[in-house]
Amino acid sequence: MSSKSSSNIASKAYFRAEADFSTWLMMAKLGSFDDLPSNAQNFLTNYRDRLETMSETESTVLAVREVYSDYYREMGGLGAAPEPQDRKPTKKNRPPEHQAARSAARPSIRPMIRKFLPALLIFASLIALVVMYRLLTQ
Repeated sequence: MSSKSSSNIASKAYFRAEADFSTWLMMAKLGSFDDLPSNAQNFLTNYRDRLETMSETESTVLAVREVYSDYYREMGGLGAAPEPQDRKPTKKNRPPEHQAARSAARPSIRPMIRKFLPALLIFASLIALVVMYRLLTQ
């Protein structure tokens, strides 16, 4: 198996493990532990057992690592699952450099206008109604 294919499997397995464990944990907190698949229940049981001896963060990292290793094997990864790589910022999720410089130099007033405009329109409408009422009643 090529190195690129192995790292691709590792990346997919890790992101899936993070998402699944978060989902399972939330479902368990909402009282749906019994509705989870048996492997999810096993991972969460191990997670809860570890909470007695370590912090929540450490237990979460280990649980995600266990799920990741399991998914890596399921997806056809050979050997032990490699250490997950840190996410690198890509061109897609970074703002263009000229936008960052412009927003840092001058604060945007667009949110203030967006909040102020509906209130102004309501106030103007009320004034117009009062004027129309007075003109019609005279």
